[in-house]
Amino acid sequence: MTNKDKRDFIKSAAVIAGAAVVSPRASAAEPLAKPAAGEKSISGKVTLKKALGYGMIKEELSLTDKFKLVKDLGFDGIELNTPSEFRISELLEAKAGSGIELPSVVNKDHWSSPLSDPDPAVRKKCIGSVAQSLQEVKELGGDTVLVVPGVVNEKVPYEQAYITSQDSIRELIPYAEKTGMQIGLENVWNNFLLSPVEAKRYVDEINHPLVGWYFDIGNVLRYGWPEHWISTLNRRIVKLHIKEFSRELMNSKGLWEGFKVDLLKGDNNWPVVMKGIREIKHTGGWLTAEVPGGDRNHLKNISAQMDRIISYSNF
Repeated sequence: MTNKDKRDFIKSAAVIAGAAVVSPRASAAEPLAKPAAGEKSISGKVTLKKALGYGMIKEELSLTDKFKLVKDLGFDGIELNTPSEFRISELLEAKAGSGIELPSVVNKDHWSSPLSDPDPAVRKKCIGSVAQSLQEVKELGGDTVLVVPGVVNEKVPYEQAYITSQDSIRELIPYAEKTGMQIGLENVWNNFLLSPVEAKRYVDEINHPLVGWYFDIGNVLRYGWPEHWISTLNRRIVKLHIKEFSRELMNSKGLWEGFKVDLLKGDNNWPVVMKGIREIKHTGGWLTAEVPGGDRNHLKNISAQMDRIISYSNF
């Protein structure tokens, strides 16, 4: 190789490396989530279907009748915990008999066996569990598994959790690709990823179109404003959880008391929050309640509250 060839090679390599640094996530400008089947995007509007967590249904009914109740109350979907306690065939039968959708699931092992745990055996257990959740949500006709990315505590340093959890999520990518399902990382009170800028960077470094954010609107009110997170995370948001939080109750009665407030009666500025969702042209299609459950009347009230909140997205 001549000296000129060497100079040209080095120059080309530098350009390629520079491009990689400037654009760590080529797919970030594209939406991770797809509109629900049969839905068309309306210019200037956001289509959001209503769902709730299965554990919120407190009526003593069969699985199919619980699904029918939820549908009758105006909900479109139910979010299950997985790996499921039910047989997939049972869930599909209840789904068919009620007309309800099962768009997403919550992995049930990400807290007890975190993806950030220093013990490889613990991480392996969680990876296997999330892989099973990915397969189950596919069989149920959904598209997203909610996963807590990691936990920081006195025994798990922040930087270690950052690196280890990212490595664990990368190990899950082949399972996501095999199923075609999304991994939605949720912001929770785990002492980890405490700003929208960091949360954006975290998922961009993983750099895969099937890994995004399952954004919980109420969880950030303790230390921020959801509209700021929505603007920053933007198309990385694949699904939305909805709950309220009162800083006044937190300050006067204790940290966790802040959640003990009904939708529309906490510190969320819903017109501003939903305006933010509209402005990022969110295509995830679902708003799922994660609040205390109850009987038929209680769930009916939650459905009505969610209708009012969703209406703000199209003002």
